[in-house]
Amino acid sequence: MPKEDRDTWKSNYFLKIIQLFDEYPKCFIVGVDNVGSKQMQTIRISLRGYAVVLMGKNTMMRKAIRSHLDQNPSLEKLLPYIKGNVGFVFTKLELTEIRDRIVDNKVAAPAKAGAIAPIDVRVPAQNTGLGPEKTSFFQALSIQTKIARGTIEILSEVHLIKKDEKVGASEATLLNMLKISPFSYGLKIMQVFEAGTVFDPSILDITNDDLIQRFMEGVRNIASVSLAIGYPTVASVPHSIINGFKNVLAIACATEIEFKEAESAKAYLADPSAFVVAAAPAAGGGGGEEKKEEAKKEEEEEESDDDMGFGLFD
Repeated sequence: MPKEDRDTWKSNYFLKIIQLFDEYPKCFIVGVDNVGSKQMQTIRISLRGYAVVLMGKNTMMRKAIRSHLDQNPSLEKLLPYIKGNVGFVFTKLELTEIRDRIVDNKVAAPAKAGAIAPIDVRVPAQNTGLGPEKTSFFQALSIQTKIARGTIEILSEVHLIKKDEKVGASEATLLNMLKISPFSYGLKIMQVFEAGTVFDPSILDITNDDLIQRFMEGVRNIASVSLAIGYPTVASVPHSIINGFKNVLAIACATEIEFKEAESAKAYLADPSAFVVAAAPAAGGGGGEEKKEEAKKEEEEEESDDDMGFGLFD
């Protein structure tokens, strides 16, 4: 089958990307640094039926989007984020579900000299299995070791590489000698596009409980401000009513004014000891009966001791 010419291929690509934006209401902008062709194929297979992955040159993606701005102006918000080695993942399903599938498709990779470390790398204390001839290599990296049974043993955990720093040649060589693959690579979600809005993927971690908590914090702030300035709002009215009732109750207790809600408060002020007596049994619980039973047993034991085990007429 003859291969299509470049102009036809570009035309088909533009039609495809426009069709995807029209058909799918949501998409991820993903970074594909350090992702090989085989891994990309695995990711496409795992997302089949759930999402569509589209890669391409940034210039072509920008040109296709600009040509479609008349029909969908919100796509212009994507243009600033199309830079570097990126692509799109289109979906109609829940974003969190697709996000989890993307994150799960990662493979372990060895450290390469010159690469930027995505995480901190620590080497645990262990017997390396390497011969004594490698001792100078560990000394050059300031790693404390000892020779145990003819092999090099690392005495304590070593913070070898810090996050976002370049991996040195010595560090990469050491990790390869220890057969440690500290990094894992896959599609990295850069931004999320939905309903004409571009937002950070961390927003997908917000739950309903988080929203309720933030909403209640806002209600409390509104109530506090409203009470402070004396301006009634829906949030502050319940507090105003309670505060007003407290004032009325205080006036009733200080005067001869009578109403049902003030009776118990006035009774307490008139005779506080009556409430203390009433509360004492509840505080003691069932301990009183146990104490009576213990005292009764002690009396019976004392009586038996006095008789010395004999009756009066024995």
